[in-house]
Amino acid sequence: MDFNELVGPDLVLLAKADLVKCEDGAELLLEPGLAVIAFEHNKYDDGTPEYLYAQGLAERNDPTVNGEWTRNAKWCCRFNGGVQVSESPI
Repeated sequence: MDFNELVGPDLVLLAKADLVKCEDGAELLLEPGLAVIAFEHNKYDDGTPEYLYAQGLAERNDPTVNGEWTRNAKWCCRFNGGVQVSESPI
């Protein structure tokens, strides 16, 4: 996922389809209210890793509320506690 696609202060676009791949390779069927950890792994030019993550609940995207630019996403993650940053995987 991409934390540059924040819809609001506590909402990020999560997935384009109902079935997503977890970090361990397992597949997961998204449904409203499902507890998820949304994450993004980055590596800077100097090789420094950065892991961004947020814990929240899956919810269907509503482009009429979230904006037409979100139309390609079927799912969002409504999170609390903000986006966390770590130098190693969670």
